[in-house]
Amino acid sequence: MSGGAGPAVAEGSATGGPGVDAPVPALDVVGVSAAYGPYRALFDVSFDVPAGGVVALIGSNGAGKSTVSRVVSGLLPTSAGTVRLDGTDVTNRPAFKVARAGMAHVVEGRGVFASLTVEENLKLAFRQRAGRRAVPESLDRAYEAFPLLGARRGQYGGTLSGGEQRILSLAKVLVVPPRVLVADEISLGLAPLVTDIVYDGLRRINEAGTALLIVEQQVDRVLEIAERAVVLEHGSVAYRGPSAGALEAVERLLGSRERAEAEGSAEAGVADADADGPGSGAGPDGPAGGRGRA
Repeated sequence: MSGGAGPAVAEGSATGGPGVDAPVPALDVVGVSAAYGPYRALFDVSFDVPAGGVVALIGSNGAGKSTVSRVVSGLLPTSAGTVRLDGTDVTNRPAFKVARAGMAHVVEGRGVFASLTVEENLKLAFRQRAGRRAVPESLDRAYEAFPLLGARRGQYGGTLSGGEQRILSLAKVLVVPPRVLVADEISLGLAPLVTDIVYDGLRRINEAGTALLIVEQQVDRVLEIAERAVVLEHGSVAYRGPSAGALEAVERLLGSRERAEAEGSAEAGVADADADGPGSGAGPDGPAGGRGRA
């Protein structure tokens, strides 16, 4: 990728008005750039997640969605810009300090202890987050919210399906809600029924007061729960605003990409025709009067 200038950002309708002090966002990302070694992955990314709000972060594969989630949770340092959590600058803090400040990050992969049972996984998380005395009540709440986990309480975490492990990860968060939850592709590869359970869990967590940043490829599904959306393209913000405008932005990007691919194919065809034209030494029978290409 060359150059740091990203596409023009399509902005949704602004909220508030003159003289109105905007509330402090739960998560504020300002001018963030990031890289993996020499490869620049993010270019001047800016958006915010309102307190108690739900924002969808969408885009094609390689657009930079998971990189954003890693940056805001402290797993990848920024090369420029600022990340604020509830007004506090957490830019380039270690991930454990960002977590202590009030952020949880649920990833697409398996985030449970394979050698512990479901109940042991939950007890460990609840003891750390809420204290030993709160564990019994916390378990009851988790099993009420996710009956599937109650049925699997004695099963080892490593034997759960991918979807069940993601539900277990959400249950750890539900009982002691963080300030912000970053959900990174947690519905990827799941059956529709399990995806329903995952999204029900996200709604419960949001209703408990947690702001959500949901990184998702199932655009239609995530826009059902999100009030606002951020669309990434090649590591830059192509759209930010109400979720109602996100689909149009995605379709516009897809149309631009298809036109660029068509133009590239046409240019390649012209170049091939020029190479095979008069004076190239390659006629219908191939070079030097041979029998042509196989």
